[in-house]
Amino acid sequence: MDGAGHVASGMATPGMATPGMARSGLATSGIATRGQATPGQTGPGADSSGPVFEVDYTNPGLTPSHWVLTLNPDGTGHFLSENGNVARAAVEGQPPTQAVDRDIKVSAEFAQRVFESARQHRLFSEDCEGHMKVAFQGWKKLSYRGPEGQGSCGFNYSKDAQIQALGESLVAVAETILEGSRLEWLLRFDRLGLDREMDYVMEGSADGRLQELGTIRGTLERLAGDETVLERVRKRARTLLARTKG
Repeated sequence: MDGAGHVASGMATPGMATPGMARSGLATSGIATRGQATPGQTGPGADSSGPVFEVDYTNPGLTPSHWVLTLNPDGTGHFLSENGNVARAAVEGQPPTQAVDRDIKVSAEFAQRVFESARQHRLFSEDCEGHMKVAFQGWKKLSYRGPEGQGSCGFNYSKDAQIQALGESLVAVAETILEGSRLEWLLRFDRLGLDREMDYVMEGSADGRLQELGTIRGTLERLAGDETVLERVRKRARTLLARTKG
């Protein structure tokens, strides 16, 4: 992890995290939880007959260790995770990662990339795992269900460059959503801590560790307009808002 306590992947250079990993516990995928979107239903009024994509991520070495991100073709979707390890966060000097259970929206470009990848890879009905001796990056299960069929595949590292890149981007989107939760906690309980955390957000959004900042637009808008936080924090929030799409 870097000096701010952000976890890095096994492929990273010392002190830097990559899109392949996140600081990111649901007990078991598929168990119904309040607000959880499933491959057949995402968000209020979702059409269960329409195409739905889901990524289920697990990495026991991170906190939270498990999350589920569901997307529809229009970019709407849902993100679900449980509380992170509070004791571990305290040891690492990090704000605790709160449970996240909310609807989200990614850019149209990102959603298009996800669903095109599904079609190009037989709706994920193929072996995604590269079966290579590489550092553990987290287990990613990609699932698709739609009028034309359904399928799923899981991998730690894929030899297919498109699948590997998609997995890294999805982890980066989830990390952005989780980071929004951390920022909200700091805004409530430790406003001075926002300064260091925003350093990480700025760096992560520039190098790809954080993607789809629009998923935390509301949080950034609150920071940008809150005169009780440091001016540096407000300025960075405005800069980040300028990078969001839509």
